[in-house]
Amino acid sequence: MEKGEHKEEPAAQTEGEVKSGEKEEDKKEEPKKAQEEEKIRSIVLTGYGGYSKVQIQKSRKPQPTDGRVVIRVHACGLNFAQIIQRQGIYPSPKKPPFVMGMECAGTVEELGENVTELEVGTRVVCLMYNGAWSEYVSVPVDDCFPLPESMSFEDAAALPVNYLTAYFMLFHCANLGRRKSVLIHMAAGGVGIAATQLCKTVEGVTLFGTASSSKHETITANGINHAIDYRTEDYIQAVKKYAFPILEVSFNKKRICPEGVDIVLDSLGGSDTKKGFNLLKHLGIIVIFGNASSVSESKGLFSSTKNWFQGVTFNPMQLFKESKSVCGFDLKEIGNFPELKKEAMTDLFKLYREGKIKPHIDHVFAFEEVGKAMKKMHERKNVGKIILSPMKEPEPEPEPKPKVASSKTAGSKTAAEAEVPKEGEAEAKTEETETKPEKEDDKKEEAKVEAKEESKEEAKEESKEELKEEPKDEAKEEAKEEPKEEAKAEEKKETEEAKPDEKEEAAS
Repeated sequence: MEKGEHKEEPAAQTEGEVKSGEKEEDKKEEPKKAQEEEKIRSIVLTGYGGYSKVQIQKSRKPQPTDGRVVIRVHACGLNFAQIIQRQGIYPSPKKPPFVMGMECAGTVEELGENVTELEVGTRVVCLMYNGAWSEYVSVPVDDCFPLPESMSFEDAAALPVNYLTAYFMLFHCANLGRRKSVLIHMAAGGVGIAATQLCKTVEGVTLFGTASSSKHETITANGINHAIDYRTEDYIQAVKKYAFPILEVSFNKKRICPEGVDIVLDSLGGSDTKKGFNLLKHLGIIVIFGNASSVSESKGLFSSTKNWFQGVTFNPMQLFKESKSVCGFDLKEIGNFPELKKEAMTDLFKLYREGKIKPHIDHVFAFEEVGKAMKKMHERKNVGKIILSPMKEPEPEPEPKPKVASSKTAGSKTAAEAEVPKEGEAEAKTEETETKPEKEDDKKEEAKVEAKEESKEEAKEESKEELKEEPKDEAKEEAKEEPKEEAKAEEKKETEEAKPDEKEEAAS
């Protein structure tokens, strides 16, 4: 019996230990489940089409995996690629729905296995080819670049796509050198501003930039030598026009670039690619990196077909005879060359620290305002980079403007104004209401007295006027009668003088 009892005791203890162990495990699993169930906001493309296809959706927070880190996002960059991607023109990573965005900046929050290059809390910028527009992102460590201390998250989010694109086009594709001439289309956009600043790091480069006239002041301050309004000017003629005012043409006929330019950065596509190619001088190069002319809110078959026919085909013999080059560039392909990408980012950070490059931030929109941000870029109203931030609250909608009052109601107060007294008017109104009866009685008595005095004065004036009128009338009548009497006397004299003459005639 003693042995049996001795055996039962440890059995009871093990059951209690198991229960307590299960409770402890449950407590440990609870934060894990909470973390797994934590929802984050992301900007998702739900289908191809208009702005309504871009929506805010919630999903689970990503977990760190082998060779990746989780970033708490502070700022994201909007690029023209997302505008045409929304319409189905730009290649997508997969069919919708998917999280949009190619670049973001933030802080490292969690590290995956085998990550030794970064630490938790490090400020980084990330180059992704999809999925960047989210509150938290999981990124390969090779695509994260630690920021200089002086760089803000907004500047960092404006750097990878725009500045890497301009960097590779100018220094790898076009081999930019001293005293070259460059035409930059959409010079007020993100890539345009980046390309302008990078060109200014090379001695003697002449820069032409196309933009609407309202943006000319900005692009010339950024480094463009000759701003061209593409809406009112033919940029080919503008490049080749005289460099001096009309009055000085006869004295100095030096042209800016009579033979064309050395480099054209073509973000337009379509018919502009052909025009850009014809503008090249011998040994010149056109780098094609966009198709902005194809963007329209209604992506119809006619517009797509028209844009395709307006494109240009190049005859190899023509390239050979004219000694011109045609090049294309897509930043996504740089992902296959991590060392080259890392080297370029290192150079860009150095130029930033030296003050030679600086992103121009047009506006920072909240995630919920992504439609407004896209519309602004599509309508060419931005100057520089547009940023999306999950940290920012949406701006309140402007209040509707009050309707213009008609002539009948003009000058009259609205019911709301009449009901709501202004500050300091309430006490004055109560005093007025109390003294109203007394004031009214005083006014009545004053009116009676004034009426009596007025009646007396009127009577006096009437009597005076009667006295004045009587002599006037008599004098007038006498004056009228006097000429009548004189006329009668003259008639009598004439008749008397005529009678002797008549008698003499009768006697003869």
